[in-house]
Amino acid sequence: MSNGWEDSAQAWIDSQGEAGDFGRQWVMDAPMLARVTRRPFRRALDVGCGEGRFCRMLKARGIAAVGIDPAGALINRARALDPDGDYRVEAAEAIGFDDGAFDLVVSYLSLIDIPDLATAIAEMARVLAPGGTLLIANLAGYNSAADAHDLGWVTLPDGRRAHAMDDYLEETASWIAWKGIRIQNWHRPLSTYMTLLLEQGLTLTHFAEPRANGEGDPVRAAHYDRAPWFMMMEWRKPV
Repeated sequence: MSNGWEDSAQAWIDSQGEAGDFGRQWVMDAPMLARVTRRPFRRALDVGCGEGRFCRMLKARGIAAVGIDPAGALINRARALDPDGDYRVEAAEAIGFDDGAFDLVVSYLSLIDIPDLATAIAEMARVLAPGGTLLIANLAGYNSAADAHDLGWVTLPDGRRAHAMDDYLEETASWIAWKGIRIQNWHRPLSTYMTLLLEQGLTLTHFAEPRANGEGDPVRAAHYDRAPWFMMMEWRKPV
């Protein structure tokens, strides 16, 4: 069954442009790149690379980046924007590289799109070299547990705005639509992610809920900061 990405590829490309959406450009890019530049990484794998935006950012910083995504239309766009890049149509659950092939593996807002999360995380850990880093950006769990169509926000009888969610502990898939995009997202509690990563023997070295950069749009930034939209984790594979 399709998760909507192939059919939504062009609408996604149009919505992202070159810079990415507000959450990527003004919330997550800076902290993600700050973690990447702390160590001299040589070779990176971007799992769920989409149209290749973060791969291009890694390459601009001297890191040889490979991007994989199961949506062929998005990979075609990545190749068009970066003809010398290495982009492959592959699912996270079956990564076609040898054990320990990368010293950096990145999942930038892609875990919520992966049906078989346990297999995908095992694959990411497998292709990560000893001493390497798995860098993850993901939706905060209470956001993915909210009503996706209203982005979780409701107006209370007294006029106050509140962020509502339900069934946080249940793993569920739901469809979300905006700007011509209609895709399936997975909600999982934070404990599910933590358990699967710990079972791979990885060590958590960094966790953050980044604040928005108000330079882009102070009003939108303040909205994002009312309830942190994203979380970021860095895991190390033991030597």
